[in-house]
Amino acid sequence: MRSILNLRLFLIPFCFIYLSINIFAVTSHSLGHQKSALIYLRNNLLFNHSKSKKLVHWNHNNQDCCKWNGVTCDKGHVIALDLSEESISGGFNSSSSNSLINLPFLQSLNLAYNEFHSVIPSELHRLKNLRYLNLSNAGFKGQIPIEISYLTKLVSLDLSTSLHTLILENPSIALFLQNLTEIRELYLDGVKISAMGKEWGQALSSLQNLQIVSMSSCNLCGAIDSSLEKLQSLLVLQLSDNNMNISVPEALGSLINLTTLQLRSCNLSGVFPKQIFQIPNLQVLDISDNKDLQGSLPNFQLHRFLQTMNLSHTNFSGKLPSSIQNMTKLSILDLSNSKFHGALPCSISKLTSLVHLDLSFNNFTGSLPSFSMSKKLTYLSLYNNHLEGEVPSSHMKGLENLVTVDLGVNFLNGRVPSSLFTLPSLHELILANNRFEGLLDEFPNTCSHPLETLDISGNNLQGPVPVSIFQLKRLSLLQLSSNKFNGTIHLDMMRSMENLAILDLSHNNLSVDATLVGHNLSSFPNLNSVLFASCKVKEFPNFLRNISNLMYLDLSNNQIQGTIPNWIWGFDFMYFLNLSNNFLTDLEGPFQNISSNLFLLDLHSNQLKGPAPIFTKKVIYLDYSSNRFSSIAPPDIGNQLPFLYYLSLSNNSFQGKIHESLCNVSDLRVMDLSDNNFSGTIPECLIRKSSILRMLNLAGNNLKGHILDRFSTSCALQFLDLNENFLSGTIPESLANCQKFQVLNLGNNQFADRFPCFLGNIPTLRVMVLRSNRFYGSLQCPNSIMKWEALQIVDLASNDLSGALPVALLQSWKALMVSDDEDNESEFGHLHFNIFDDNNLVDFMITLSTVNKDIALKLSKLLASEPPFVINQLFSEVSSNDFGHRSYLDSVTIVNKGRQIKFTKILIAFTSLDFSSNHFEGPIPEELMSFKKLRALNLSQNAFSGHIPSSVGNLKSLESLDLSLNSFSGNIPTELASLYFLEFLNLSYNHLIGPIPTGTQIQSFEEDSFKSNEDLCGPPLTHNCNLSSGVSGFSPSSYKTSESSDSESSIDWNFLSIELGCIFGFGMFILPLIFCQQWRLQFSKYADYMLWKIIPQLDFVYEHRGGKTYKSLRWKPF
Repeated sequence: MRSILNLRLFLIPFCFIYLSINIFAVTSHSLGHQKSALIYLRNNLLFNHSKSKKLVHWNHNNQDCCKWNGVTCDKGHVIALDLSEESISGGFNSSSSNSLINLPFLQSLNLAYNEFHSVIPSELHRLKNLRYLNLSNAGFKGQIPIEISYLTKLVSLDLSTSLHTLILENPSIALFLQNLTEIRELYLDGVKISAMGKEWGQALSSLQNLQIVSMSSCNLCGAIDSSLEKLQSLLVLQLSDNNMNISVPEALGSLINLTTLQLRSCNLSGVFPKQIFQIPNLQVLDISDNKDLQGSLPNFQLHRFLQTMNLSHTNFSGKLPSSIQNMTKLSILDLSNSKFHGALPCSISKLTSLVHLDLSFNNFTGSLPSFSMSKKLTYLSLYNNHLEGEVPSSHMKGLENLVTVDLGVNFLNGRVPSSLFTLPSLHELILANNRFEGLLDEFPNTCSHPLETLDISGNNLQGPVPVSIFQLKRLSLLQLSSNKFNGTIHLDMMRSMENLAILDLSHNNLSVDATLVGHNLSSFPNLNSVLFASCKVKEFPNFLRNISNLMYLDLSNNQIQGTIPNWIWGFDFMYFLNLSNNFLTDLEGPFQNISSNLFLLDLHSNQLKGPAPIFTKKVIYLDYSSNRFSSIAPPDIGNQLPFLYYLSLSNNSFQGKIHESLCNVSDLRVMDLSDNNFSGTIPECLIRKSSILRMLNLAGNNLKGHILDRFSTSCALQFLDLNENFLSGTIPESLANCQKFQVLNLGNNQFADRFPCFLGNIPTLRVMVLRSNRFYGSLQCPNSIMKWEALQIVDLASNDLSGALPVALLQSWKALMVSDDEDNESEFGHLHFNIFDDNNLVDFMITLSTVNKDIALKLSKLLASEPPFVINQLFSEVSSNDFGHRSYLDSVTIVNKGRQIKFTKILIAFTSLDFSSNHFEGPIPEELMSFKKLRALNLSQNAFSGHIPSSVGNLKSLESLDLSLNSFSGNIPTELASLYFLEFLNLSYNHLIGPIPTGTQIQSFEEDSFKSNEDLCGPPLTHNCNLSSGVSGFSPSSYKTSESSDSESSIDWNFLSIELGCIFGFGMFILPLIFCQQWRLQFSKYADYMLWKIIPQLDFVYEHRGGKTYKSLRWKPF
């Protein structure tokens, strides 16, 4: 028995040895099969050998495949295969994918970031042990096969694609996910799912182990289903860039383990639930780019995890709570482009972990808090708020990591804090459009200073420009414009600024001397934008001609004389050229072989003469206005410039008919041909183009004929000015199709029509000028509903309109009834309209692509090598320069304060009513006295009667009042004295009586303001109110004395014969009336006065003949 036991003990080691040999043999055989499978896969795949870091090293010579790059083994089995970023372009078909079947232990497969350009092989479902599958951005396309859902052991699935080439519609997402019960991480970003909220929400909620859901840009729509609250293990929910178009459910607030919630750009609306801010483990919250999403910030409790909060581009409002200091880990806070207001709390200074702070484009007020404790801060932007006060140097001291400081467009004042210049990491400093003043400090350590962008434009900085600025070697963008800097800038001071790309010295008191660097072109190898507007430049800087990369040149408002040199058209990359407001007289030719790439050309306000050349075929903005051009060469301008968006030829000497080729410009938005000598009729095609045109100005020409009734049913016109022509006929009723009208000026023509009531359905109309035509009849519009709630200027002067002013019409002019205190609209702005049909500052490239995609693509190529901040600044310059005329400033000519005035820019605050020189009658309606915002009122030369209403005191904003040449009677109301802004007053030629109100500025007006009111007295008139005054020159006492003396004389002559009495009476009374004009006028005046006293149905009116005013007695019309 013992021997048997010993034998067993002796044989056990041999058994283990034998077993190990067998295991080794099997393993070696298994690895051999796996190696063959991998070699077979490599040989089938198409990949770039020069870029490959894994497949290129797989070969038979290397016996152990487990040591290959991208291969992971465990106990002799290949369990993971990573072929990501291998530049694979094909070969992954059913045959090669079947080779993976020989890897039965494969648990992880990563093919991400390749370019397969094929469908996902359905054979992958045979990898039964697969737990991690990553096919993201691998170039797969088409429908995701249902077989992927057979991989029931999957823990992580990533099919995301940035190219949106994959589709999950058949099967549906619910069918696809139903078997993946073990899934914890699901990435489907960019996959086209197109499912409603309930469908995809319930499909996800059935997967109880889910921790990460990333489904951005999946065409998901509808509400976020509340069933997602079942996913209590959920850590990350990423649903950005979908079209939810619904509010955020409060149920998401119950996901207590959630660390990341990203709902960016989901078209969310409603009110965002405050409890989501209080999720205890939340680290990242991004709900940006949801412009209709409302909400406010809660009072934060102590929160130790939240690191990123992005609410930018939403409709969030309210104040930033002082409890923001409780977000102790907050590193990124972005509230930009929202509606937050109020003062910034001082507690924000305690956010010591802050790295990125963007509060731009809000309404924050008060002073700037200190950030000296936020030592990690790299980005700070408070651009475009209402911050005010000084910025102490201590607020920015010690911020060694700060890279960007943007405090532009606020009301900050005082000196620029010197601590900003000492920040060692500062690359970008923007202080533009504030109220900083005083001298600018020098920069220390200029040779090593990292500053790349310096924008201090639009302030009140004074004195010489610090020399150290021109020694900042890394500076790419330098903007000093619109300050009060003085002195002379010699460009050779900038020799060391080799990185300089944008140089803006415009609108200071500087003189730029560019003559000294003409020979040294290597100083500015990267210069592409030169802005020397208002820099007292007297000639074209010669150094410019050899700057090959020049894209933007502004030499406007200088003293340059003579000829525009031919070399200025030869820059291959120049797209913006502004030479306006100089003394240029000629353009150097020839122009035949010029291939200019100019998109924007502004030559207005010079003395250029002769034919206007057309050689910039790609131009979209062209301004030749206010010159002496007489013709266009070639004349078919519309065929030569097919991409025009903006064309101004105004105030030149062009003549002949308007060329119909202009109608061929498909995208023309603004056309200004005013103040020329164009003749003939308005081309019909131009009227039909009203669906494209936003502004049409043909004023001040010799156009005649009728306006054709051909305005488009989709008319987009916002500004139409046909003033000062010889147009006749009636106003076309199709003009009512222009529902976006702001300005309509048909004045000084020969239109003969009734008042255009059919235009009353245009709610946007703000200026209507019909003066000096032949409009007739009353202003009554019995069958029309007037919507002129925005009207602020109405000029109906010098027509044949009659009747009383209709109460209903006046009541519809709501904009005039709102006082300045009640009006939310800024009264300091100018009336304008947007050429591009939007109200926001849009990207210039997007705008340009709406004009022409080919031009936008060409410009994109030109700018491909430029840094982003340089491109942004270039386009912001273009936007501010009236391609600016992105928003076109409206203009109009009216009579105000007794003289004709042309408003080239109509102030939003300016309001005016002019009904003068018509036949209006009756009393002034009380409704007219409710126009609290009215600044000018002219009712002169009509037949208005009755008293001047005492409610005239309601017109608190009135600056000009003309009631002359009417039949007003009674006293001047004392309330008129309360109009403190009144600068012009004319009450002459009426029947006003009594004393002029004393003790006010009314008595500061000239006597002419009150003349020809017989019974009016007191300063500034010479009539003494203490004397009883009658008709001028005839007091009652003198009349009685004269009468008694005549009686006595007649008694003395009784002894004479009847014949002698008749002859003597004829000689003494009749002959002086015939031969003496003064006697005749006095007699007529006295006779009219007696008749007016005796017969109440008679009244005085004032008539105008031959440029003179006559007073006549007429029967009252009512």
